[in-house]
Amino acid sequence: MLVRLESARLAATASRYSAQELEHLPAPVARYFRTVLKDGQAIISAASVAHTGSFNLSVAGEQWKSFASTQRVITRRPGFVWDARIAMVPGIAVYVHDAYVGGEGILTPSLLGLWSMVDKISARDLAEAEFMRFFAEATWYPSALLPSQGVQWQAVDEHTASATLADGAISATMLVSFNQAGLIESVRVEARAALVGKLIVHTPWEGRWFNYQERDGMLVPLSGEAAWLHADGRKPYWRGTITALAYEF
Repeated sequence: MLVRLESARLAATASRYSAQELEHLPAPVARYFRTVLKDGQAIISAASVAHTGSFNLSVAGEQWKSFASTQRVITRRPGFVWDARIAMVPGIAVYVHDAYVGGEGILTPSLLGLWSMVDKISARDLAEAEFMRFFAEATWYPSALLPSQGVQWQAVDEHTASATLADGAISATMLVSFNQAGLIESVRVEARAALVGKLIVHTPWEGRWFNYQERDGMLVPLSGEAAWLHADGRKPYWRGTITALAYEF
């Protein structure tokens, strides 16, 4: 899968960020880029990431298990491969392979039945869900959110904007919220495929980002949380922290 990911790489459209890109962007978006990037910052082409954290394996309750993972990201053509080890009980682990490569979504738990949705979700829904993940995590490689990298921004209000990115026939739009410091604090999509009972239901989803620190001259969030936004309340299922982060430009 990593070979497929690397082979799908496209030539860069720009090698460095120019503040001139910000001239017609919504105010909170322009402020974000001025906060996290320096004029002339090299455009990120790839990233290697390691995480630790906890994963809730229960759809209805709380069954948090610790995990460790590695992730390889290519910004153009958008894609990633995530390999995680989830500790079920002492001495027993489940390995999960999650990816978006060449317009295809892949989710492969090594324990049969861990995620029954894998057998129920359509190829299109899975591709869209994994592409949404790539887009939501772009705060880790912030130059990928620039207009020059294909992202279209539209104003909503003084603290929020919508962002849209397409990869061939697959596209995603998310509502991005900025805090008082000008940093992205959350992203939300209105419809992402989720298992509800025995059905796949397109459900609102949210990612929250915090613990911003400087890496290679950029401000990026090292901690985050992902949650489903059900009618009966918010349901977090992933909480993680980056333990290693290396960029290629």
